[in-house]
Amino acid sequence: MKSPFDNKHILLGVTGSIAAYKAADLASKLAQSGALVDVILTQAAVQFITPLTFQSVTGRRAYVDADLWGSEGHVQHIGLAHSADQLVIAPASANTLAKLAQGLADNLLTVTALAATCPLMIAPAMDGGMYQHPATQANLEILCQRGAIQVGPAEGHLASGLAGPGRMVEPAELLGHIRLALARGGPLSGKKVVVTAGGTQEPIDPVRAITNRSSGKQGMALVQAALDLGAQVTLIAGSTPLPAPVGARRIDVRTAEEMRKAVLGATHDADILLMAAAVADFRPAQAAGQKIKKDAGLSQIRLENTADILADVAREKESSGCPRITVGFAAESKDLIQNARAKLAAKKLDLIVANDITAVDAGFTVDDNRVTILDAAGTAQSLPLMSKIEVAEAVLERVAALLAETHD
Repeated sequence: MKSPFDNKHILLGVTGSIAAYKAADLASKLAQSGALVDVILTQAAVQFITPLTFQSVTGRRAYVDADLWGSEGHVQHIGLAHSADQLVIAPASANTLAKLAQGLADNLLTVTALAATCPLMIAPAMDGGMYQHPATQANLEILCQRGAIQVGPAEGHLASGLAGPGRMVEPAELLGHIRLALARGGPLSGKKVVVTAGGTQEPIDPVRAITNRSSGKQGMALVQAALDLGAQVTLIAGSTPLPAPVGARRIDVRTAEEMRKAVLGATHDADILLMAAAVADFRPAQAAGQKIKKDAGLSQIRLENTADILADVAREKESSGCPRITVGFAAESKDLIQNARAKLAAKKLDLIVANDITAVDAGFTVDDNRVTILDAAGTAQSLPLMSKIEVAEAVLERVAALLAETHD
């Protein structure tokens, strides 16, 4: 599955702001992601950062106002505008926002923006008072009404020494928004996908819990892969320190019971469930209300089964028809395929992704995985060792194909 950035032309406009240094990092990240990045700097922007900086990180020419009046000036902006898949202005100053809102075209960036037919994304960056001024707010409202995507600004310390809204969002977050915008109209556009990730924690007392080694990496990779196909994604996250990919709706849970309720609530109208979380099979029958002191001793902890979430989903599916596609995950230490097939049948899954947790180079905590994808028809697809991102893409490719078959 191709990345949304592959061979996409991103036109990055950089205006006069101290946050221009962040634009260089953004340009670098875009280029590393596979995008073709053309940069236009305003006259004010070159007071903060040079075109050479951008040329160094993108491997492509960076443009300035002088290029508007060069030998190709009468068509330069047309060529840039019509080749772009996305126009991103970051940082976007109050002055440039005003020009864009009023249709002024007095420099290479604004004349190119006026000629562009691709989506526009703006990342405002300015002092808090300038951002909150009614004129700036009115200009932003006009641009958003026309379809522009506004990202930020963030709150924090500003160059003026004051604090408040006005900081340009960080490049990694902006990269996520650009990725999300490029994925619009993908094969899962309009589809609702629920993904579970991470482990659960079953309390023994207020400070101790039964948990597992799940990092949530594979689940987060599935979220990103679904977003890359244009899906609306709800992430139900257990214990994982990882941030959710931009665009996902996140629901945090702790216990298996909390996850069960969240999954049933989110899948009643979902198209796809990807149950990647490592849900505890057992929990203490009675959690202590106070911290158990070591001096008091503890001879045993009586355990009981947790709810079977996938079994509950299967029962709900019989009456509602949702989710249309259910994918389970099986982490096994022996009899991998046999145990996975049994779970596939018992939970009435469409697919199950099985991995051997005894492997030292794959599985829990690491970035790679080696899995076998089994389906209800009895076929098995064994994948070699690959990144969890690649595993997620392979799983979503199978899921998209299954969903398409249900329409036939």
